[in-house]
Amino acid sequence: MSFGTAPKTVTDGMSIQELIDDFAFLDEWEERYRYVIELGKGLEPLSAEEHSAAHKVEGCVSQVWLVDELRKDKQGRPVLHFRGDSDAHIVRGLIAILMRLYSDKTPAEILDIDARAIFAQLGLNEHLTPQRSNGLYSMVARIQADARTALGAATA
Repeated sequence: MSFGTAPKTVTDGMSIQELIDDFAFLDEWEERYRYVIELGKGLEPLSAEEHSAAHKVEGCVSQVWLVDELRKDKQGRPVLHFRGDSDAHIVRGLIAILMRLYSDKTPAEILDIDARAIFAQLGLNEHLTPQRSNGLYSMVARIQADARTALGAATA
C-alpha cells in the first residue's frame, strides 16, 4: 500500500476484508486517518443536482449526501448501488468505507451486515469523535432504510 498512488475506487471491488487487512497493517491511528481520507478520494462523483436536500443525510454534523440506484447484478438479482459525498475529508473516507460494506449488494444482504462489528474490527468505534460516530451511524441507518424500501418494493 502506498500513499503516493490513487486509492481504489468503490467500483474496484476492494473487499471489506482487504480494508480490515490494510487497517491492521497501519500501526498508528494518524496513518489510518490519512488512509481513510485517501479512500474518500476514490468516491464516484455526485452531480450538482444530487447535492440536494432529497439526498442529504440527517444527523451528520458535516454535509453528507447519499444516492442509491437499483441495479441488477450478474445473476440478475436486484442490488443497490450507492454513491456519496461530503464537505469533510474524513467523512468522505467514512463514506468510502460504507460503500465497500453496502454498495452493489441485495437489500437483504445489506440488512444482514453488522456494521458495528466491522467498525469495531477497523477500530473506528474507539477512534472517532462522538459526533463522527453519530454521523456514521446516521449514514448506516439511511442505507438500511433505503434497503428496507427496496425490499418492500420488490415484495409488493
